[in-house]
Amino acid sequence: MWKYTVHVEGMMCGMCESHVNDAVRKAFPVKKVTSSRSRNETTVIAETELDEEALRTAISTTGYEVGEIRKEPWEKKGLFGR
Repeated sequence: MWKYTVHVEGMMCGMCESHVNDAVRKAFPVKKVTSSRSRNETTVIAETELDEEALRTAISTTGYEVGEIRKEPWEKKGLFGR
């Protein structure tokens, strides 16, 4: 699985976070997506690699500025972190 951390500028409230999350869910089959206006970032967990340019486009069409996208392998940890 893959974890994408996307820098997103312009989110001001919980609804902004929801708009970004919904846009990502509509564009890709993801396991999990969360956004944080205080950290200015959206985190996406997906089973397969995503097209980073399409991810950038999906978020920017909601009206927010997309910056750096970091990708790293991600492994779900068990109940006790094993």
